[in-house]
Amino acid sequence: MMRKMTPLQTLGIVFCAIAVVWLTMQIAVFNTCLESKFIPANANYLCQKEQNYLLLRVHDLAKSEPTCTKLLKVLETNVNTLTDRPKIFVITPTFTRPVQKAELTRLSHTLLLVPNIHWIVIEDAAIKTDLVTNFLAKSQLKFTHLNVPTPHPMKMSQDDPSWLKPKGVLQRNAGLAWIRSHVSLQERGVVYFADDDNTYDLDIFEEMRYTHMVSVWPVGLVGGLMVERPLVKEGRVVGWNTVWKPDRPFPIDMAGFAVNVTLLLKHPEAGFSLSVPRGYQETRLLRDIVSVDQLEPKADNCTKVLVWHTRTEHPKLKQEWKLSIPSNVNIEV
Repeated sequence: MMRKMTPLQTLGIVFCAIAVVWLTMQIAVFNTCLESKFIPANANYLCQKEQNYLLLRVHDLAKSEPTCTKLLKVLETNVNTLTDRPKIFVITPTFTRPVQKAELTRLSHTLLLVPNIHWIVIEDAAIKTDLVTNFLAKSQLKFTHLNVPTPHPMKMSQDDPSWLKPKGVLQRNAGLAWIRSHVSLQERGVVYFADDDNTYDLDIFEEMRYTHMVSVWPVGLVGGLMVERPLVKEGRVVGWNTVWKPDRPFPIDMAGFAVNVTLLLKHPEAGFSLSVPRGYQETRLLRDIVSVDQLEPKADNCTKVLVWHTRTEHPKLKQEWKLSIPSNVNIEV
């Protein structure tokens, strides 16, 4: 005699059926996209990227339903294929300022669309702030939250821009130290230094993912130019398009390169220093691990801009300073 199903079992079966039908329809739509003749040259890549993201999202939705094990087995295969790609360790120094949460929000929404990523956020602070702690907890990203303060005399002056002192140095070193203590030599991945005030095209993360040693690419809106970039000939870096301190051994912006994680693990001396002049932090790191002829040009031989050195305009708060009671009392901005 057939046992009558409980309401929970019925609901589970209905959910699985709807999920399978929905997934099948979505995949069919993407396959149609891939077969269409009226699409741009890079549509295959774009469609595949969207399909990969779809599978990840369905996996997240379905894994909490114990009755959907069959669907999960199908999705698990696809998800494992995606997450088997080399991991990207993103190191982001940050500090307290009016636009901090806004800029972290923008960057986090970009990183949410990048598979197999680990975000290392380091506050320039004596203790971790509630703002960053709460923000990361709800970010839905895999993250590590660290803090290390920069000595006050070593900070850049906001009143006098000519007082050129490095910033983010100790924070980036803290991120490297965490990687060296938590990542094994068997890990496949790259390390990227992503400041929270830059703007990133998603393609830049896939460009860097398979870096063998150190990969490089152009950066827009930096160094007084529309674009700074390595000059490439026959697939090798032969010079630099830069006008700010062009005699630097590596005249490149922090956002313009990624390093294979194994290379950093094998060179524990590689890092940043408070004693080097402004603009030489990149050289301080790279000189210990790579030569210019070993650099790997990305972004179509460094002819595409996929990251911009944007900076949020300093907010005009002169009315705020006149208030006896701040406008954001008990409101996190």
